[in-house]
Amino acid sequence: MGVALRLMEQLNETTDDSERTRLIIHAFETLEERYPQLSDVATQSHIRESELRLQKEIKQIEAKITQIESKITQVEANLRTEMKQIEVNLQQAIAAQTRWMLGGLAALGALFKLLSVL
Repeated sequence: MGVALRLMEQLNETTDDSERTRLIIHAFETLEERYPQLSDVATQSHIRESELRLQKEIKQIEAKITQIESKITQVEANLRTEMKQIEVNLQQAIAAQTRWMLGGLAALGALFKLLSVL
């Protein structure tokens, strides 16, 4: 049986005003225990306000993400350029070292040839 129906039956059964007051107070206490405080219940305007705030925050975060993606793209381009320059420098160093080694081997070959003639 619902609280309201039980309260109505109890109020009809008693003639004492203090008892009726006690029954009404008890019914309100029962309702308060079953349901949260009205200040804790979200209203349609609260929900809409939260939704708008979240949408604003999402747009701000999306803008930050776009900036970060742009920075990442720039860093990637810089790294690619640096890697190409390092590769060129490495190839030049390898070529120089190879020429030096070939020159050294040619000099050793000439020295051995000269020693074999003597």
